[in-house]
Amino acid sequence: MRKISAQRVIGTLVLLLFAALVLLPLFWLGVTAFTVVFAGGVTIISLFFDSMAAYAFARMKFTGRKLLFGIILLTMMIPFQVVMIPLYMEEYKLGILNTFLGLILPRAASAYGIFMLTSFFSGIPKSLDEAAKIDGMGEWKIYLKIILPLAKPALVTLGIYHFMNNWNDLLYPMMLTSSVEMRTLSAGLAILVGSNSIKYGPTLAATVIAILPLLLLFLFGQKFFMEGIATSGMKE
Repeated sequence: MRKISAQRVIGTLVLLLFAALVLLPLFWLGVTAFTVVFAGGVTIISLFFDSMAAYAFARMKFTGRKLLFGIILLTMMIPFQVVMIPLYMEEYKLGILNTFLGLILPRAASAYGIFMLTSFFSGIPKSLDEAAKIDGMGEWKIYLKIILPLAKPALVTLGIYHFMNNWNDLLYPMMLTSSVEMRTLSAGLAILVGSNSIKYGPTLAATVIAILPLLLLFLFGQKFFMEGIATSGMKE
């Protein structure tokens, strides 16, 4: 039986990667750029709103705080399939189907992000807040200048999670978009896989492009990611 050398395998993989970068149609480059804008926009906006809500739940006292936090946690038990049709009808009536706003707005905040950051913020000593208030700082400055810098590991961890979740999502963008230009990478990959045939070349090339940004993101944020896993959930 003929043996396949490791050099030949590596050479074949290099040629496939070269073909993916050189011969890939401009359509896929546009889809990739759209996916970056969609996933990146959702990540940034969600981190902002999640952190503000988490700060309120973890560092402030107000009537109904525990009840509201419990309701937010209960929404994590509701599967997306339950709200698919109501979400589609609502966006149709608002006229934001097949738009960036229609894709980003429903994911401007997440129950999981609020829960995770609330747990992390609760572990930050409250004596820092008291010292800051003595120096004349308000809640907004405490949130921006004290809490957020200390919560960098948790924010990076949650940011990687949000970006990965939206980058790989298939059902959500396919439901809310109709034009080819508004499709994400996952939806584009689904087009290449038919019921009777599969285009292996373009599919493998697009898969490389789909995996590479997530791999690079994790490598750059690995330090904060591991630190965030180790420290989120610790309390004072």
